[in-house]
Amino acid sequence: MTTPHSGLTASPAVPGPGEQPAAAPQHGERDAAPAPHGQPDAGSAPRREPESAAEGREEPDSATAGRQAPEAGSAPRRDAEASKAAILRAARYLLARHAHADITLKAVADRAGVSAPLILKYFGNKDALFARVMSFESDADALLDAPLEELGRHMVRHLLEGQTQRGVDPVLRIVFAPLHGEQGEILRANFRAQVSERLAGRLSGPDAGLRAELAVGTLLGLGVMYGIARGSHLRATPVDEIVERYAPAVQAQLTP
Repeated sequence: MTTPHSGLTASPAVPGPGEQPAAAPQHGERDAAPAPHGQPDAGSAPRREPESAAEGREEPDSATAGRQAPEAGSAPRRDAEASKAAILRAARYLLARHAHADITLKAVADRAGVSAPLILKYFGNKDALFARVMSFESDADALLDAPLEELGRHMVRHLLEGQTQRGVDPVLRIVFAPLHGEQGEILRANFRAQVSERLAGRLSGPDAGLRAELAVGTLLGLGVMYGIARGSHLRATPVDEIVERYAPAVQAQLTP
């Protein structure tokens, strides 16, 4: 302890009988240096230096200590696939409500929550993007993915769950073909080849092509009433009940 303004240092106190000796300095602690003459009273607690280089900064959470970094590239790949799917959903949504010529990449980007340059990176240009949207191939894969004797129920359920759970309809965009001029012809040709004719190829018996188109037309009517006209009674009815009531009308064309 330094006597104020004296510059002299007191000798260490010797413990009296029954007293405990003063605790030894901890590792890393240093005795306070005497204050230079004229400085404020050094009787205040000396500054304690960190015990280690890590002291004074936040230690890593024990739950994360030693955790390995995720595999390089895995998260970006997932993000890329999610972005592509969002872009395709946005383009499909807009194509069902606006003429192809009136849809801009900016409108697609805004709805998808991405930038327009990202669309160009993934799809190249607007025509390439909408060529994907105008294809029904992957939609038909899912729509027709059931044994023939159960296909009517599957098609009805798939359409309704697409609208109610996924916000998409596998075939409804064909209804808007007249809006799209020359692009509408592409949409029609794709629909006939990838949906109606593909379904007809699975049917046996006479008039397979006609029956396939009637079955798809029956399905489209439900899609229009549910998703575009938004019939209040229809939308208030559980999906399971609609399937029970409507699927037989579709199945009647598939297995007469």
